[in-house]
Amino acid sequence: MGRTVSIIGVSDSHNAAAALISPDGSLRALQEERPTRIKNYFDVPTGAIAWLLEQANLKPGDVEEVALANLVPFPPADRASTIRSFRESGSLAGRIKDHLRRTPIGAMVYARRKQERLARYQAMGFRADQLRTYEHHSCHAATAYYGYGDLDTPVLIVTCDGAGDGLCATVSVGQGGVITRKFSVDWENSFGVVYAVITYMTGMVPNEHEYKIMGMAPYASPSASRKMRDKLLDLYTWDSSGAPVWKRKPGVPTMMTIQPVLEKLFFEERFDAIMGGAQLFTEAMMVELVRRAIATTGIRRVACSGGVFMNVKANKAIMELEEVDDLYVFPSCGDETNAIGAAYLAQAARHGGASVPRLSSLYLGPEWSDAEIEKALAPVLADGSMTMVRPESINDAVVECLVAGEVVARFAGREEFGARSLGNRAIIADPRAPEVIQVINEMVKSRDFWMPFAASVQAEMVDQYLENPKHIPAPYMIMSFDTTPLGAHDLKAGTHPYDRTCRPQVVEREANPEYWDLIERFRLRTGVGGIVNTSLNLHGLPLVHRPEDALEVMQRSGLRRLAIGPFLVTKNVADQSIR
Repeated sequence: MGRTVSIIGVSDSHNAAAALISPDGSLRALQEERPTRIKNYFDVPTGAIAWLLEQANLKPGDVEEVALANLVPFPPADRASTIRSFRESGSLAGRIKDHLRRTPIGAMVYARRKQERLARYQAMGFRADQLRTYEHHSCHAATAYYGYGDLDTPVLIVTCDGAGDGLCATVSVGQGGVITRKFSVDWENSFGVVYAVITYMTGMVPNEHEYKIMGMAPYASPSASRKMRDKLLDLYTWDSSGAPVWKRKPGVPTMMTIQPVLEKLFFEERFDAIMGGAQLFTEAMMVELVRRAIATTGIRRVACSGGVFMNVKANKAIMELEEVDDLYVFPSCGDETNAIGAAYLAQAARHGGASVPRLSSLYLGPEWSDAEIEKALAPVLADGSMTMVRPESINDAVVECLVAGEVVARFAGREEFGARSLGNRAIIADPRAPEVIQVINEMVKSRDFWMPFAASVQAEMVDQYLENPKHIPAPYMIMSFDTTPLGAHDLKAGTHPYDRTCRPQVVEREANPEYWDLIERFRLRTGVGGIVNTSLNLHGLPLVHRPEDALEVMQRSGLRRLAIGPFLVTKNVADQSIR
């Protein structure tokens, strides 16, 4: 690997984040939602950048380059403004706004945004010559290709999301460390936007609750779902040449103004059929995109990124294609990971693709010392609301709780990056008892009843629990699999209750020794090589960040047990039967 430099990558759009490639080639990253406690924070990630600089002992002027994802920055947004934009999208005002984007007025607005954005980074102490912008889907493609890490043989790279820098999908080929784009699709044809509009129309928050549609889909009538899928598919036409591109049929408006058309399609249809149809439609579009990309390029090893690939059921359908030899989906592949993608592109531009560090872990955030944890615990120990012990083995103590049927919060090691808990900021439980789903929901999560939980599975048990004939690695909860009969039994609470699919975190001993050891000790006690794992957070808030955040979850929920560093904390309650 060539000499590396200190590069900061930034994504300042949806779920803003920053990443740092250090001179030794190591990678650190943090989402701004974590320190701010504002879920899906959408603006310049000042806190994340400050943490990265502090960790690397750098000042802004020391950084070789600040790589900004997106040529045209999105305007800052929050949940209310996002909902408002979707509410207005199908109205006359929304159509006018959509039209203005293509006019000189739109160009003037974009130019002003660019200037204001650069000024904000310069106000943070970065020089103008340190700042460089990278196209949105190029950043997604970079995460997929360099994250996959095989630069010697051709790799098919597919990106797909709602929209970014005027596009919603691209097909590229990566070889020798270089990414060459072959095809692209204009954002106005985005089926990712359609999925978001449907999310809004079913009473949920777009760009946040799309996973709820995926969770409900298996419950719908298969025939009703297929009927709705076909209605949605009829909005589009694929290129007659066989190229992996599509467009709206004549008369179909842009996807951001399509709500009136969807209202007619959905009239007098059941809500579950709409959700089931939306999911099947998305799977069909993604499968066709990848199938055509393979047929056009002849490359059967596929690397993917972009927010639509957060849909694990669609990823499963792609994985099962006969044409696909290998599939890699960059973990948590929404816009937060474009901070990593921008840093990758900057590194490749300066020193070649071979110098880009391959992603080996998503434990990229901060960790806290025992002394810092004890300081955070002092107030709750002093007021008597909680008690603490330091067992000889924290993992043995946690396993005792799990075997006794308790739910345990876990705060350990480095914070994981992205949308999924990977065990270090987690709520864990025995996966054999499906009733634990209701227990966790009543305690803390307040999730919709139809939403499944996931499982952390010991790597040594994968073949016994999951149907994975292509041996696709699955360390990040970005893939789903059918379970074997044993997997369906042992991981019952960590599978989808309707179809018994599982969205696993496969835990390798080398990737997270402490968490692997916990699962191993649980296996030795129970014979089960996995545990239920869901994120440690209160409903509507991001994953916990500081020790104080974990204690707040304890105080504001029904959780009684917290393994935090080497300590086991118990909340004192009047009714000791509460778990």
